[in-house]
Amino acid sequence: MSLKRKMIIGAVGTSWMFAATNPGAAFAPLGAGMVVIGAGIGIGMFASAAANSIARQPEAAKDISGAVNLPLFLLEGVAIIALVVCILAVVG
Repeated sequence: MSLKRKMIIGAVGTSWMFAATNPGAAFAPLGAGMVVIGAGIGIGMFASAAANSIARQPEAAKDISGAVNLPLFLLEGVAIIALVVCILAVVG
């Protein structure tokens, strides 16, 4: 596993820890920022791989685009849920 992927996984894991701590309302914005950065990097890597594979096989563009949509939506959903958790940690 590359260093970049290890850093992304570590950042996302750390952000959930910051968001979940009870007295950690001060760390919730940091957790929210880390989640958004991690999700943005993940979506960018996923879209880059899809664009690369479409460039290599243009005839399979429809199949590749169809297979890319669901994981992208799920990744974006995780980021939105993490932001809600961070906002609830600050408000609640």
